[in-house]
Amino acid sequence: MKNILEKICEDKKVFIEKEKKKKSINFLIKNTSKIKKVKDFKKAFDKVLKKGKIPVISEIKKKSPSQKKFNKSFSPVKIAKNYQKNGATCLSVLTDEKYFDGSLNHLKAVRKITKLPILRKDFIIDNYQIIESKNSDVDCILLIIAALDKNHAKELESTAIEYGLNVLLEVHDEKELEQALNLKSNFIGINNRNLKTLKININNTKKLIKKIPKNKYVISESGIKSVEDMINLWSYGIKGFLIGETLLKNPSKLKDFLNVKTN
Repeated sequence: MKNILEKICEDKKVFIEKEKKKKSINFLIKNTSKIKKVKDFKKAFDKVLKKGKIPVISEIKKKSPSQKKFNKSFSPVKIAKNYQKNGATCLSVLTDEKYFDGSLNHLKAVRKITKLPILRKDFIIDNYQIIESKNSDVDCILLIIAALDKNHAKELESTAIEYGLNVLLEVHDEKELEQALNLKSNFIGINNRNLKTLKININNTKKLIKKIPKNKYVISESGIKSVEDMINLWSYGIKGFLIGETLLKNPSKLKDFLNVKTN
């Protein structure tokens, strides 16, 4: 029996093939500039860290496999404006349609109203999605190592770098971390949620960060519910957090998170 991640990736392959029939990869390549600069996630993080504060990537999503709709009236633009007003470092926008009710159009709408760096959160398994991302003014893509073998991950990262995109490598266990550390990106996201079972354990960050070189920008993802969680994980050497569910349920918490001092 397939786990949820395998099922999502299987459905994603079908979805991408349909998209290719609407717009071919050659069409995207012709209409995508490799030269146009993206916003640098590292610079955005460093700017916040120098102020003695903790970088937060604030996530925009309508629902998830583990959570039904977060609110009845979903407005990506309204959420993005609120995050920006309250000081988010970067934004993350879910674009998966089937499992998250996301859309690339959500991201494009957000892009029009903010200058913050934007992460495209999706199950990226094809170069088509990377070129599509660049074409949509995305600044960073997510590569979920659990969904990719060694060569596939390397190929996708290489394409992203070719198009000037930042890459966040997401891992959940030691095997995935070892694979990620053999790639070029300096951003490692430790997902406290097991994407195969959807269970969360924030101690996963504490366990894996010990094996990551200090020069990497380590981001803790999933399960961050309180300032206490943030301070606890920060003490282990985290450089930032990706927070979605907690902020979508209680937007005012972003101010609390961003008021945490690191010194």
